[in-house]
Amino acid sequence: MQGGIADHTAYLARHLAPLGVGSSILISRRWKGGEDARTRGREENSSPHRLIASPPPVFASLPNWGWRCWPEVVQFLKAFQPDILHIQYQAAAFDLGGWVNWLPWFLKKRGLTTRIVTTFHDLRVPYIFPKAGVFRWKSMLALARHSDAVICTNREDLEQLSMANSQWPIVNGQSQRDASQSLISSAPLPPRSHAPLLTLIPLGSNVEPQPPPDFERAAWRKKYQVDQNTVLLAYFGFLNESKGGEELIEALALLRHQGIDARLLLIGGDVGHADPTNAAYAQRVQALIERHDLGQVVYRTGYTDLPEVSANLLAAEAVVMPYRDGVSFRRTTLIAALRHGCPVVSTMPANPALLPEIRPGENMLLAPPRDATALAHTIKRLVNEPELRHKLAAGAKQLGDLFEWDKIAGQTADLYQMLIENDVNTV
Repeated sequence: MQGGIADHTAYLARHLAPLGVGSSILISRRWKGGEDARTRGREENSSPHRLIASPPPVFASLPNWGWRCWPEVVQFLKAFQPDILHIQYQAAAFDLGGWVNWLPWFLKKRGLTTRIVTTFHDLRVPYIFPKAGVFRWKSMLALARHSDAVICTNREDLEQLSMANSQWPIVNGQSQRDASQSLISSAPLPPRSHAPLLTLIPLGSNVEPQPPPDFERAAWRKKYQVDQNTVLLAYFGFLNESKGGEELIEALALLRHQGIDARLLLIGGDVGHADPTNAAYAQRVQALIERHDLGQVVYRTGYTDLPEVSANLLAAEAVVMPYRDGVSFRRTTLIAALRHGCPVVSTMPANPALLPEIRPGENMLLAPPRDATALAHTIKRLVNEPELRHKLAAGAKQLGDLFEWDKIAGQTADLYQMLIENDVNTV
């Protein structure tokens, strides 16, 4: 599958295996595509690449993500009796419906003893039905409340959920008042109470810096008609409403109007499998490219292999990710750019105190959200200050080191073990 949820699931399973944690993947039938996913021998990942690995068993047996998935999940759990059911949640990945949000409640009502862990990849609420209103947020709280443990991937979401219910204990994470601590903490996990545990475990990179063996930067850049006098900007990931694609195109047009030979490389597919709104937004971005007559300087890689993604990131002067809701570590494509040591231009977060690791001017440049003029001015700093590019590249690499998959898998395995041992101790 194409998308961040697929990436995260594939990488997590791969890194849990050496820790003695066996995984199976339970998904809906639509992704089977007539081919048995258990025999494919590969995991297909987010927008641009494929991760070649020995995949865990994939059971594409759920009819859909409506209420009919409930009895099918019950049947699966009774048949295989896993210790942990780990829900990788993002509303768009479940068709923006709300049925999976109440799945933990249903499983508890049926008396199943499988421990439930939910990772909130973000807190975007499901659509559910027209005028659902406050019920959308209540469905998110229900998913958290009836889980045994909740993993937030960033401090913004951790703070929001902890404020929603102050009685939920926070472990292995920090709230706003102590956000200056390390993003990944090694603090011991306390025994589980009746309330769900809230914990902070970050997302990892969906692409590691591993270009093709014969990669040579200057030769690779020539594919895009780029030389030493050209500025190659890169954007990585799907285009959707929250990621500022329109501001990116407007900024490119402004730079070229100022006489800067800037070009843009769009790395990855346009749409993906999760969010149905991506297609319409990608069309709007394309219309803007045509309006500014930028078709000859905007390049699209399409969905491609991991080494090529890595090479494309390394070939650029900067990776520009102008999120409309501000920079956040819930963006795995951002983490990939950091892991590659790419100079990054993004947008100011709503609450900088929750991202103390980001030091503007040292490991990232930040512009105001939804402001193409300011974005162009910020990018121009990289053009005029080569020493700043080198400084940001070193700072980005150091920041990217925080998001190592071995640490992420280790914390996840510790959480699983704590839940299992707590059950044994209470029998």
